[in-house]
Amino acid sequence: MIASGRDPVSLRLAEIGHEFDHGMALKLDRIEAALNALGDPHLRLPPVLHVAGTNGKGSTCAFLRAMTEAAGRRAHVFISPHLITPNERVRLAGTLVHDDQFIDAIDRVAALGMTLPYFEVLTAAAFLMFAETPADVLVLEVGLGGTFDATNVIPAPAVATIAPIALDHMAILGNTVEKIAGEKAGILKRGAPGVIARQPEAAMEVIEARAALLGVTLSRCGVEWDGWRANGRLCVQTQDRFLDLPAPNLEGLHQFDNAALAVATLLAWDAARFEDDAIAHGVTHAWWPGRMQRLTQGALAEIAHARGAELWLDGAHNPHGAAALAKTLAERDARAPRPLVLICGMLTTKDVDGVLAPLARNGVHFISVPVPYSTAARDPQKLADMAHKHGFVATHAPSLLDAMKNAAALPGEPPRIVICGSLYLVGDALALSGGIS
Repeated sequence: MIASGRDPVSLRLAEIGHEFDHGMALKLDRIEAALNALGDPHLRLPPVLHVAGTNGKGSTCAFLRAMTEAAGRRAHVFISPHLITPNERVRLAGTLVHDDQFIDAIDRVAALGMTLPYFEVLTAAAFLMFAETPADVLVLEVGLGGTFDATNVIPAPAVATIAPIALDHMAILGNTVEKIAGEKAGILKRGAPGVIARQPEAAMEVIEARAALLGVTLSRCGVEWDGWRANGRLCVQTQDRFLDLPAPNLEGLHQFDNAALAVATLLAWDAARFEDDAIAHGVTHAWWPGRMQRLTQGALAEIAHARGAELWLDGAHNPHGAAALAKTLAERDARAPRPLVLICGMLTTKDVDGVLAPLARNGVHFISVPVPYSTAARDPQKLADMAHKHGFVATHAPSLLDAMKNAAALPGEPPRIVICGSLYLVGDALALSGGIS
């Protein structure tokens, strides 16, 4: 996500960047041709757990990885976007890819002499490495949409999983839930079960129609399976199994849903592989940076600590994500009240009013900042003006560091500070905090 160009893989990608098509390719013919020229690595992968959705798919992948590894399986993982370096996108049998190995795979793709979009270069390089490194499963996150996403070149996954669908990337995927659901449902393949999170009715109807056309057996939340929070624990019920699990270690009520979706996915793949203890261990050991993450070290955390403030990061950048963040903050405020300060930067491509509305409440301070490394960054002054119309006490700052200093200087009780609005901004905060541990 952050293109700072300081790490070896980013530097190499910048060197060959003239060979990229920097547009969005809503077709698969180019990556299919590239993969064919590379010996079809996408046909030599371990069983694939393919995960699409608007929000929650990354967290679901994190739970899937933690659970499969707790069961003694070696997991490849491909996620997007990255927050600091492209290496975050690729885990080979559980280990983040090394610079030399990633650069070698990228160079092999570049040597084809084809003009490919950036994401397709990374996807092809990842498939090369996945095919050449033994593992038991590949947890594969869709980049954007589903039907024409580069990851959708796989012939059939072991399971196709669809996390919650909402409005986002509307200029590319369509401006209705139905259109977006149609793109997400594109990962459903004949002969592979589909595990579906709880969805808006309009989205579920589209998914069901696609499944019926292909003869795909669906396992739908609220129908064939369910997951819920009870007495602070996670309960998951399928047609032939009940699991009483500890609460997820990832913060937020929505993480109960994401963890349950991961459990349902694994049980749909091969229930016999996964004992309750391994699943429970995965639920409590998953890690997904920048999603309601508490920051306790680095320059930003030092400012917060000196003030006695809490500091959190969350990648909420669309209305559905903001609503989940608002619920999480309300629950935390009910347990431990503090004044709330939002430090926010957003892109011009995002629904600002839809993000601000669920987070707005009386007395909340809002400090807008520039979004680094993006040509679509929204002007902080204009963002502050929009926040003011929603009732925030809104100001703006020239940088994230300045915003933190301003938040710490506010009068009153030590606040709860949340950096949100863009994954670019979250990545910048993590970079200032020493990276992703």
